[in-house]
Amino acid sequence: MNLSFIGGGNMATALIGGLVARGAQSREFRVVEPYREQQDKLSARFPGIGIFGEATAGAIDGADLVVIAVKPQQMRVAAQALAPFIEHVPVVMTIAAGTRIADLSRWLGGYARVVRAMPNTPALIGAGISGAFAPAAVTPAGHRLAGSVLEAAGAVVWVEREEMLDAVTGVSGSGVAYVFYFLEGLEQAARDLGFSKDDARQLTYATFAGAIRLAQASDLEPGILRAQVTSKGGTTERALSVMEAEGVKARFIGAVKAAAARAQELGDELGRGEG
Repeated sequence: MNLSFIGGGNMATALIGGLVARGAQSREFRVVEPYREQQDKLSARFPGIGIFGEATAGAIDGADLVVIAVKPQQMRVAAQALAPFIEHVPVVMTIAAGTRIADLSRWLGGYARVVRAMPNTPALIGAGISGAFAPAAVTPAGHRLAGSVLEAAGAVVWVEREEMLDAVTGVSGSGVAYVFYFLEGLEQAARDLGFSKDDARQLTYATFAGAIRLAQASDLEPGILRAQVTSKGGTTERALSVMEAEGVKARFIGAVKAAAARAQELGDELGRGEG
């Protein structure tokens, strides 16, 4: 396996690290990374890795997969720099939010074998989940290789239509922040009720972690699990009645849909213009 990464930031580092943990060798990777400090970090963590300051034929020659891992605003320039060398690469994967395959293909000079993926930040510790889409131009081998790279950082959900990746962004891409938001709220409530900062955090994190483990261990839907811990006239019912009266669930669902809509808007914005 020979992989080239365009961009050597956190997500690229996480994917390389996950693959190395699964048995890959550092020499199987090349990274185009312009910043010296990050180059040094990559070289220190992955001895033998190939480092390039800019996209050249040598940076991707013989690559089985090229992963474009730059920020969305940098995608057009990065792709146009790759365009002269990309023709014989079996498959390209983008993990930048909002960059549509049609736009990336255009910036790559018409190259069509593009997988688009949306990982989330827990990928940094190997606990992420990615949504991914592969058009018909991608071969089964390319599909499998892209999937194996993503799986090095967590689970993968393949979607049947590219536009569903906007929904993935709203649910799991941005969803990590929603969880942190609720963690903030529960921790603050614990502190308001008299707990120290450390105890409040321990109670909060253990409650979330335990609830997730319990849900994953059960075949029951979350609504049924909720009902099982909600005694009539009890404390949980009182808390949930306050949330229902404030429309918390409906507002939360609306917020997720708003994030998905914004992902679509960003795709429109990034795709505008010539080139």
